[in-house]
Amino acid sequence: MSGFDKVVHSYEEALEGFTDNMTVMVGGFGLCGIPEGLIEQVYKMGCKGLTAISNNAGVDGFGLGKWLEKRQISTMIGSYVGENELFEKLLLSGEMEVILTPQGTLAEKIRAGGAGIPAFFTATGFGTQVAEGKETRNIDGRDYVLEPSLTADFALIKAWKADTMGNLIFNKTAMNFNPMMATAGKITVAEVEEIVEPGELDPNFIHTPGIYVQRVIKGEHFEKRIEQRTVRPSTKEA
Repeated sequence: MSGFDKVVHSYEEALEGFTDNMTVMVGGFGLCGIPEGLIEQVYKMGCKGLTAISNNAGVDGFGLGKWLEKRQISTMIGSYVGENELFEKLLLSGEMEVILTPQGTLAEKIRAGGAGIPAFFTATGFGTQVAEGKETRNIDGRDYVLEPSLTADFALIKAWKADTMGNLIFNKTAMNFNPMMATAGKITVAEVEEIVEPGELDPNFIHTPGIYVQRVIKGEHFEKRIEQRTVRPSTKEA
């Protein structure tokens, strides 16, 4: 069974073969469930011309925001840009191509890519800029737009636990885009908090089977930064 061991012991090994001009999916929603160490390694490698597929581009100076600092992303496919001033600047200046995609459509484009479905019809976006240049069709009296699916050379994802064979369990909302991206990458690299031996994970609660995962690395540090801290003022008297 040693041939099924997918654990790597360095970020360099985890991203072996990652080069310029690749398409890369990066899991996470905001800053929740992002593969922080893998993102940092790509930043250190300085790869350019990347097509990045992610719900958003982190924040200034953290997450994918670091890739923006080095102008590593040439095309960004995502659904939300509101927390990153540099993202806005690059978009408005035309320095970076941005393909804004409705969030549900983005999720389904990734899921469909992982399932081998080349395209699908959705009513979302019909009659808007989202549908420009795409095939449309009326089905049973309702108009739909044809959306191509998405795949990537690499999928960089974050999980809570993994066994050495690549079976993954995600923690609560940190699942977000991670499970579907795991299926849509030619090479899927999972950065995890804990690695256990085969048989230690309850098979009834495995979220992503190891068949979709090529490499697993135990993260060295997770900052788990809060994107927007919202608190109520204290009601206690000083």
